[in-house]
Amino acid sequence: MSRFLFLLPLLAGSALAAAPEVHTGPPAFLLQLTLLLGVSALAAYLSFRLRLIPIIGFLVAGVVAGPGALGLIRDQELISAASEVGVMLLLFTIGIEFSLERLSRIARQIFVGGGLQVGLTILAGAGALLLAGVGAPDAVFTGCLIALSSTAIVMRLLGERGETNGPAGQVSLGILIFQDLAVVLMVLLIPMLAGQGGGALGVLVALAKAGGIIAFVLIAARRIVPPIMEVVARTCSSEIFLLTVVALCFGTASLTAMAGVSLALGAFLAGLLVSESRYGAQAMGEILPLQILFSAAFFLSVGLQLDLGFLVGHLGVVLGAALLIVALKVLVTFVSVRLLGESTRTALPVAFLTAQVGEFSFVLATTGTALGLSFAGMGAQGGGVFIAATVLLMAFTPALNALADALGRRLPAPVLASAAGGGAGVSGSVPGAAPAGGGEAHGLPVSGRVVFAGYGAHARLAARALSRAGLPYSVITRNPDGASELEGRGAPVLIADYTRAGLLRELNIASARALVIADDDTEMTERAVSVARSVAPDLNIITQATSSEGFHGLQQLGAQHILSARREIAAGILDLLTPPEVTRADITRHLAEHPAVTLSATQRAQCDHAAHNAGPVTPEADVCLECVALGDTWVHLRVCMTCGHVGCCDSSKNKHATAHARRQDHPIIRSAEPGETWAYCYEHHWTK
Repeated sequence: MSRFLFLLPLLAGSALAAAPEVHTGPPAFLLQLTLLLGVSALAAYLSFRLRLIPIIGFLVAGVVAGPGALGLIRDQELISAASEVGVMLLLFTIGIEFSLERLSRIARQIFVGGGLQVGLTILAGAGALLLAGVGAPDAVFTGCLIALSSTAIVMRLLGERGETNGPAGQVSLGILIFQDLAVVLMVLLIPMLAGQGGGALGVLVALAKAGGIIAFVLIAARRIVPPIMEVVARTCSSEIFLLTVVALCFGTASLTAMAGVSLALGAFLAGLLVSESRYGAQAMGEILPLQILFSAAFFLSVGLQLDLGFLVGHLGVVLGAALLIVALKVLVTFVSVRLLGESTRTALPVAFLTAQVGEFSFVLATTGTALGLSFAGMGAQGGGVFIAATVLLMAFTPALNALADALGRRLPAPVLASAAGGGAGVSGSVPGAAPAGGGEAHGLPVSGRVVFAGYGAHARLAARALSRAGLPYSVITRNPDGASELEGRGAPVLIADYTRAGLLRELNIASARALVIADDDTEMTERAVSVARSVAPDLNIITQATSSEGFHGLQQLGAQHILSARREIAAGILDLLTPPEVTRADITRHLAEHPAVTLSATQRAQCDHAAHNAGPVTPEADVCLECVALGDTWVHLRVCMTCGHVGCCDSSKNKHATAHARRQDHPIIRSAEPGETWAYCYEHHWTK
């Protein structure tokens, strides 16, 4: 948590600047910040106990702690600053998940399904209000507000039910993406509705600016960001990586804001930038704790806006508005999904899931109200009605989802059969349905495979032996060089932090045949074992220990197979994982092709440095990983007798062996070429 402290000045905002220079008590903002965090934690806990999604708890907690009830949190500037950061980080994580490649796969659901839903909702809402005598600007403004749904709530509900990759989940996702993109046009449209947008020419200029920024971002996604991420990732520093990712998010958002486009769009585009590199999963793991923290502040801020006195005094109007919004959105969304060609079985849950009003409607409502527009033409009262109805709809989304399930079960059998034949099929509503096309989370296959967490020397040997035995494996690593080697061989690999519980859940690590944790860092190994055991209690975990204390510690954390003799780790992993038909002789023969290397007694006697570098060391690879990462070739390979690093010789283009020796002050190398045993000291030379 300490690495997030650099964001506290953002939370403090003007409250910190206004604090007196000398005081004896805590700063004014600190008490409000403490209350914010405490209320958020309590809301999350109570939501867990009541089996509600935390977002609902945050909304309710905001209502209770706000000025309309207990009045615990009163600093609106603090909450506003935190919630704005929350919106940015929420859109940033959505952008990471919605890579350009993924967007292209569900383009039909996005542009046809989402376009129908948003367009028809605005038309129907605005048309009904025009018939009721509401002015055109307020009618269209209201239509835009109710057309949006809550991406955070819908995706959380789908994720908890295991339906994100089912037909209803994919259609909902497409509609939500289009809504997020439509926010851009709505932000440009609202000033024009209020007569302050410069007319059609002003909108065209604004669209041109937005188009230019999007074009720049797409170019940067291909040309600029990936090299930067490569350099940062090679430091293997979580702190540097996190700071770079946050700077990219805030920087892109600031750029779009300067061009007159929303911060939220900029954050979404920043997420797309990161998603186009191979470090999207790692970035998601690093940014997720921040996103959770500030998203809690956002939903609390939504709850804080609800005045209980106003709700009680205008209960009939608020409930009427909420019911009309639900009826309109359920009907329009159902029709839109059916026009998309999906079945009733799919259209029904999508319609009820997206029946609430979304978080970005609050952003639009604030902008429109400041420009003189009002919800449903109600004037000053409209803002209160909109906020109250929206909070209620968000809070009751799980109930609406349950209602959709109940209605779905009451559908007669012929309708179900017809739906299955005409749409996505009955299996789409089964929790945990596989992704369309057999896809996997983050593109990494896990089910039934051996998964390596880390890709050091022992994991390399075991992985190659498994490959020769015909056993599938996948690798999660933070090492870009190891990932490049695997990608070059066509092996499945994901660059990510395997100590993140959220990542392991998304990958469904419990379905793996075994998880091999062979990290050289003892602390990382213990953390990975602890997290993996909490996520998958029955998973077969294989790891290593370098001391008796470490052995007992890993046992207590839940590791079933702990290999402690360092020279036997690779062989032990193979013994545990290979099938009966693969004999120990086969394993020994494979290990003989990549043996641990040492110096002879004569070589050790010839150089003082050699006495401390006698080995044995296990070569980390049978390639020069740095050359693989660069796409280059080499002439000969050399192995470092201090750490096992394998690099190319001085006759090669890059001279990586010498560069490593000088950079790490490791003086002894040995030939890694078959049949050669000579060694070399950069300070004292000999050959053998």
